[in-house]
Amino acid sequence: MKTHFIAIGGSAMHNLAIALKDKGYLVTGSDDAIFEPSKSRLENKGILPEEMGWFPEKITSDIDAIILGMHAHSDNPELAKAKELGLKIYSYPEFLYEQSKNKTRVVIAGSHGKTTITSMILHVLNFHQKDVDYMVGAQLEGFDCMVKLTQDNDFMVLEGDEYLSSPIDLRSKFLLYQPNIAILSGIAWDHINVFKTFDDYIEQFKKFVASITPGGVLVYNEEDSEVVKVVENAENYFRKIPYKTPEYEISNGKVLLKTEIMGDVPLSIFGAHNLLNLEGARNICHTLGIMDEEFYEAIMSFKGASKRLEKVERKDGAILYKDFAHAPSKVKAVVKAFCEQFKNEKKHTFLELHTYSSLNPEFLEQYNHAMDGPEDAIVFYSEDALKIKRMEAISPELIKEKFKNENLKVFTNAEDLHEYWNSLDKTSGVFLMMSSGNFGGLDLTK
Repeated sequence: MKTHFIAIGGSAMHNLAIALKDKGYLVTGSDDAIFEPSKSRLENKGILPEEMGWFPEKITSDIDAIILGMHAHSDNPELAKAKELGLKIYSYPEFLYEQSKNKTRVVIAGSHGKTTITSMILHVLNFHQKDVDYMVGAQLEGFDCMVKLTQDNDFMVLEGDEYLSSPIDLRSKFLLYQPNIAILSGIAWDHINVFKTFDDYIEQFKKFVASITPGGVLVYNEEDSEVVKVVENAENYFRKIPYKTPEYEISNGKVLLKTEIMGDVPLSIFGAHNLLNLEGARNICHTLGIMDEEFYEAIMSFKGASKRLEKVERKDGAILYKDFAHAPSKVKAVVKAFCEQFKNEKKHTFLELHTYSSLNPEFLEQYNHAMDGPEDAIVFYSEDALKIKRMEAISPELIKEKFKNENLKVFTNAEDLHEYWNSLDKTSGVFLMMSSGNFGGLDLTK
């Protein structure tokens, strides 16, 4: 089968391209910019485009599938040529469904926790040598590629994102998967550039639940009132399995999970939200035939998903964690976990605001009290980023008001932030860095 990727360099797209290459497909692609690690990984597989840009002449009538990434625009010249030739055009999730429509599809959905839950499930299955197809949004220890597609596996585990499928398919990605087994970990308004109101955002999850195949299974977080309302109001038939935060304690800096079967199970992760994620993963694994003893045996060695409370190794021995958190619910959960884990140390907590949602004055109210708890709380956003996005200016005073935290330190210039960072004694206290960016080029390893 011959496939061509329009915008092959994306974090998800390049993994799918590699998976198809490994499956024996003929893979080509284009992009206007490709960064590391995508560039090296594509090059190692022999599918890195020879030059950057869009080339309509690459689109020929013998191509079986065009896979269109979100990075491309609706007026992309290669897309126009594909339409002209009448080629089959797939979004990323649509193509994944085509690859898995004869398998049992397990879809992990929710505003937060889905990458961690997917990672936990795959870690446990891999530990017990249970082979499944999968797609996950973060690099995992022991996995070379974050998409796996085979002819023979019976199951496919999919991280289900509520964001748009492609520039020409404005459905939420997870609406295309039609899960046989699903989990809903939580609902908290996000992506306001697409979902202008909370009701519009909620509607996507209602549609997701309605897309569960008849007689399927939904594992859901019973501690989230919005999730409970969506599940209780669903009209289609499926089996409902609620879950909640399990009992645990912190002893000598170690998290111990309380279980009836194995007693205290030591974990390498921390935070109530991660224990909640763990319980969701356990329930999903149980539906896949993994007994609780097997789950606990495997989960003890789980160290977390990439950029999710990930410890950064530093030469000076500083205790520093980084997290992808930027949406309000994620920030609140991560800060709470950090404060609980390191309650006796001085906590320095940094948050970068740089997404469309996080820089929107109306949405900022969602961050109220998100940075409460740490002794030193810092928020950074770039005034230049606001200009580039053509958004209105935001004052540091407004940030403090919306966060409801007068003690916040607010930086709007990367140089000032770096100067403050360099002034801190890294051998004293603990540090948490939350961003889907890089704090204006700050090197966290030194």
